[in-house]
Amino acid sequence: MELPKFLLGDNTDYPNGIFIVHTAFPRFVINLEDDELEWLEEFDKEDESELEAEMENMIKAATAFYDREVSRYED
Repeated sequence: MELPKFLLGDNTDYPNGIFIVHTAFPRFVINLEDDELEWLEEFDKEDESELEAEMENMIKAATAFYDREVSRYED
């Protein structure tokens, strides 16, 4: 099965949470409510500094995906 790069998630236990799941490497879940990011991968120490630098771009990409999805519901 081929998964989309991003998935929108919802959970009634977190009524204000807006969860985006990134399914490609590096996999992560972000809650756009507070930009809290949870990695679904294990990383070496060398990789961690590179990923921290890339995190801002990942948050922007997840936010853009969410904005696109919401705009499609409004149409």
